Amino acid sequence: MELNKEQYTIDDLFEILAILRGENGCPWDRVQTHESIKKNMIEECYEAVDALDNGSDGDFANELGDVLLQVAFHSQLAEERGAFDFNDVLNEVCRKLIRRHTHVFGADKAGNEAEALLTWEENKKKEKNLSSYTSLLKEVPSYLPALMRAEKIQKKAGSAGFDWDDTDGVYEKLSEEISEVKNAKTQSEKEEELGDLLFTAVNLCRHMNVCAETALAGASSKFIRRFEKAEQCAREDGKELSGLNPEELEQIWEKIKKN
Repeated sequence: MELNKEQYTIDDLFEILAILRGENGCPWDRVQTHESIKKNMIEECYEAVDALDNGSDGDFANELGDVLLQVAFHSQLAEERGAFDFNDVLNEVCRKLIRRHTHVFGADKAGNEAEALLTWEENKKKEKNLSSYTSLLKEVPSYLPALMRAEKIQKKAGSAGFDWDDTDGVYEKLSEEISEVKNAKTQSEKEEELGDLLFTAVNLCRHMNVCAETALAGASSKFIRRFEKAEQCAREDGKELSGLNPEELEQIWEKIKKN
């Protein structure tokens, strides 16, 4: 193939993959399987979202390319074993978009975002023969981050009317779960009760229209920023954080929070 082209195409991508997977190709690429690279897809999706949040279009395009590579790689592996190819992947997604957007390509109507989402979910239920709300909950991928999975499960349960009317009920449940955590004795009880507490906290986020995953990610980043400032503050006094007592640490932390 021609190297150093000004503009590559999807056909070029598959030609490159075929070369890499070929007899004289890359030793690493040649031995990969669906199983060996499945976590790569998750990592690349996160890196793409991270690039989006960082605001660099160049980095975002680069990371989206890595996501596309994962789709292409799995398609190449599937074609080699006679299962399907990239064209089948394209056909599947196009047909799905048409089938589930019956408010655009069919007779259904959707006047707002909520109605459009409801139509999508109803069409999805029919398409997958999901006869119960439980089947909708079970369909939420276990590979999702726990907070994100909890939120999706709660939303689907809410569509069955299994939800609080307002945040007051969630606050009461949160207090109840905190009490149960305090009373937990064994390690398994502690794990179970803390899980319930986190699940309820996700519910509170959902009722306040806050993404739990985004909120926790922001809190983690904020902690790192404050921790860095606290470490700098301690070193300015000729000390290390590890050498400070709890009272001194609290004083520095409160000082950082105010700035």
